[in-house]
Amino acid sequence: MKHHLFKQRTWESSLSHVGFNQAPGAFQRTSGCNETLMLERLPACGKAFEDMMKKVDIKNWCNLTEFIMYYDNFTSCTELETNIVGCFWPNPLTEGFITGIHKRFFSNCTSDKVHWEDPPDEILIPLILIPVLLTVGMASLVVWCSKRNDVLV
Repeated sequence: MKHHLFKQRTWESSLSHVGFNQAPGAFQRTSGCNETLMLERLPACGKAFEDMMKKVDIKNWCNLTEFIMYYDNFTSCTELETNIVGCFWPNPLTEGFITGIHKRFFSNCTSDKVHWEDPPDEILIPLILIPVLLTVGMASLVVWCSKRNDVLV
């Protein structure tokens, strides 16, 4: 049953990508993207996401694992609403809406730049010398063994 449902949704999704949208009980051909209607419908997705995010403690808003399912529902909602009105997803207007949601919920989630430093010389020198010396040693061993053909045969 699960597999059948997945195949049906995949088929419906592929129809929407070629210009058919699911209306109650039927599929109909769309004449184009209705951006006005799309912009009217997208806030419902934002409201649903906002309601779901109320379940997450504010200090965990930067931890994606705490709300990944809510975010997945949000993006699926925006994709569905965009496709229903005959528009492609993503598009600049939808991206602008999603960016607004990001600014509202995740503006304090900046990543700190990591300042990389070289390790101290006591660590760095052996890390450089060991591979160099091993390479020279292995090359010497290969040359030495190739000159002593009679021993290997």
